[in-house]
Amino acid sequence: MDFSISSFSMDFFRLDGKVALVTGGNTGLGQGYALGLAKAGADLFIATHDLNWDETRQLIEAEGRKAYFFQADLTIKDDILKVVEKCVEVYGKIDILVNNAGIIKRAPLLEYKDEDWQAVIDLNLNAVYYLSQETAKVMATQGNGKIINICSMLSFQGGKFVPSYTAAKHGVAGLTKAFANELANLNIQTNGVAPGYIATNATTQIRDDAGRNAEIVNRIPAGRWGHPFDVIGAVVFLAGRASDYINGNILAVDGGWLTR
Repeated sequence: MDFSISSFSMDFFRLDGKVALVTGGNTGLGQGYALGLAKAGADLFIATHDLNWDETRQLIEAEGRKAYFFQADLTIKDDILKVVEKCVEVYGKIDILVNNAGIIKRAPLLEYKDEDWQAVIDLNLNAVYYLSQETAKVMATQGNGKIINICSMLSFQGGKFVPSYTAAKHGVAGLTKAFANELANLNIQTNGVAPGYIATNATTQIRDDAGRNAEIVNRIPAGRWGHPFDVIGAVVFLAGRASDYINGNILAVDGGWLTR
């Protein structure tokens, strides 16, 4: 491979001919990641429990890319195996994995329910491990691949009322580094993206609380909430050749929140 400066090309940011497997890719930020990857040239395989995928399909196909949707419960290992098998069956390979699917359960620690703890750990952490492991087996035979884990500000901080989410996201940060160490010699890069406070439907209640909203914005050096497109670029960058020497990194897209 030519590593001279003159060999660098803007095509390194393109994903033409690539196949991206995105979990939870038909709603919210996951939909944004899927569409961003499609705009960069990738075909999509979206694993989701939600059957309402018509809008996402239309958005991806409008970019001239393929979109295949597969319903799965990612808390069940057999379903995870089926996701990987089906993606390979449909497209013949997996170049990019975006571990996006997740849930959050809020309650004071002294009232936190065991079932809420387990549900979050199963989807937000265990599924990331098993899906990354199985996908890495495919990528190893190909000789390359990109695993992108969606982390959180709570991969670095403790938060309140979300012990399971915090534990899971700390765990995802750890898995990102552990997989990076083991897979780098197979030309598989594993990195994470940690969104800060992003204006989505999921954060409407917080933004509508004037006091809480002001508290958040006043701490962000950028002085505003992030928008989905702020995060999409980070995922697309980590999916392409331009990031081939970035490994085990967690890129915070937070307007500077963590610097305060």
